Amino acid sequence: MNTTTNKYIAVAYKLYANDGKGIIEEATDEQPFIFISGLGFALDEFENRLTDLKKGDTFDFTLTKEQAYGCIDAGRIVDIDKQIFFVDGKFDDENVYPDAIIPLQNAEGMRFNGRVAEVGDNIVKIDLNHPLAGKALHFTGHIVESRNATGDEIQQTMEQMGGKHHCGGCGGHCNHHHEGEHECCHGSNDCCGHCNEQ
Repeated sequence: MNTTTNKYIAVAYKLYANDGKGIIEEATDEQPFIFISGLGFALDEFENRLTDLKKGDTFDFTLTKEQAYGCIDAGRIVDIDKQIFFVDGKFDDENVYPDAIIPLQNAEGMRFNGRVAEVGDNIVKIDLNHPLAGKALHFTGHIVESRNATGDEIQQTMEQMGGKHHCGGCGGHCNHHHEGEHECCHGSNDCCGHCNEQ
């Protein structure tokens, strides 16, 4: 792989959703969002806006919902048998309630998070859309580092992407779509917050 086409980019930013709710995520100089360009790790348009910038350059741009995480897909709101969420014969109402983000696992063992949309008598309705689906995203910030990536950095990133999870900030390519999501089971707590692989 030609490393001259792959840049190591670290950015500090504040992310706002265009729904009047203020800052929803922040990456700092001390803990920037880091990605290697050209590997599909970051949202395409997010990467396009940053790749040609240099260290110290500032940015201020908005991604439409189509450029970000797309529209809300009603097909990704699924009904799960309430029995799945019983622990020791009792429904887990301490963790499973409307708007709670809960870790799930499908039949293939893939872990991901879902938002509880509704708790009914016999089913729990889970929204598997990305938390930022349906929103335009406004980024402001600056480039902390931008240089050609080394072969080791490219390899390490590709290994991370080949694993079960790769998480970054909201600039991250975090929109995993798993087949068979209706076959979910209540998983462990080690699934990271924005992990939804595409």
